[in-house]
Amino acid sequence: MSNPNFIDYVKFHSHSGNGGAGCLHFHREKFIDKGGPDGGDGGRGGHVILRGNSNLWTLLHLKFRKHVVAQDGIGGEGQDRTGADGKDEIIDVPLGTVARHADSNEFICEINTDGEDVVLSKGGRGGKGNAFFATSTQQAPRHAQPGEPGQEGWIILELKLLADVGLVGFPNAGKSTLLSVVSAAKPKIADYAFTTLTPNLGVVAYRDNQSFVMADIPGIIEGASEGKGLGIRFLRHIERNALLLFLVPADSNDIKKEYEILLNELKQYNPELLDKKRLLAVSKSDLLDDELKVAIKNELPPDLPFTFISSITQQGIVELKDLIWKSLH
Repeated sequence: MSNPNFIDYVKFHSHSGNGGAGCLHFHREKFIDKGGPDGGDGGRGGHVILRGNSNLWTLLHLKFRKHVVAQDGIGGEGQDRTGADGKDEIIDVPLGTVARHADSNEFICEINTDGEDVVLSKGGRGGKGNAFFATSTQQAPRHAQPGEPGQEGWIILELKLLADVGLVGFPNAGKSTLLSVVSAAKPKIADYAFTTLTPNLGVVAYRDNQSFVMADIPGIIEGASEGKGLGIRFLRHIERNALLLFLVPADSNDIKKEYEILLNELKQYNPELLDKKRLLAVSKSDLLDDELKVAIKNELPPDLPFTFISSITQQGIVELKDLIWKSLH
């Protein structure tokens, strides 16, 4: 699912429709020159609505759409005819999309279900016609209401990928290679830092026709929580993962320290990420002999499940899948 057109953040101006004006009108027909009030109500302005769409996985279709405007309601007419409601403006978004007010960063909603509708900007109510104000003591009201204005404001949409497992590691830790081995995903793989510039998703087949979804995000570097590198921009994608799989290469100078740096960056970004289940996979383990594996094992935290893998030789891949499945279930 790697795509250069992957867009996970958009900002646009939302403007719901204005309500239609109520009608000031009196009944007229032949031989009746002073009929009663019969002005109809105005129609409601159109809403701006977010709708979950499971067929979408990016916000690319909204990248160049800076203004979303719903239709105004139609004014009322004589003979008690109510104006038509304005047409709603529906914005399809992928599941996992979060909406916020741009000015205050206030949370509006999160779309997690296919077909789920949330009114982003509510259309203005239609004004009442003069027929509405007729009473026994005021039988010929000469006023009607204008329609209410629609709501408007700048909105931010952020996409958080829905995946069971999130891969966490420094650049060149082997995350993309692992994803390409265990799934049908074809991420870009090369021997330089920040090869992965956009998140990738892959469906990992397991025993008895079961599966789970794995997400690979661009590598994190020390200081990512302070804005360094690319990782901070994509860390929100692992907020939705049930399990975090840390990948540290076997040729690292200090595997435990590298794991702790990654863990600290997640803590600085969002302390709640530390509440998620964690696994460690030591990648490129084809470089290790049994004696080095024992030495590494003795250095790692005793409460951290881990395994040695090599995506090139397939070493430990089956064991890793078993470990992930056991942790997820």
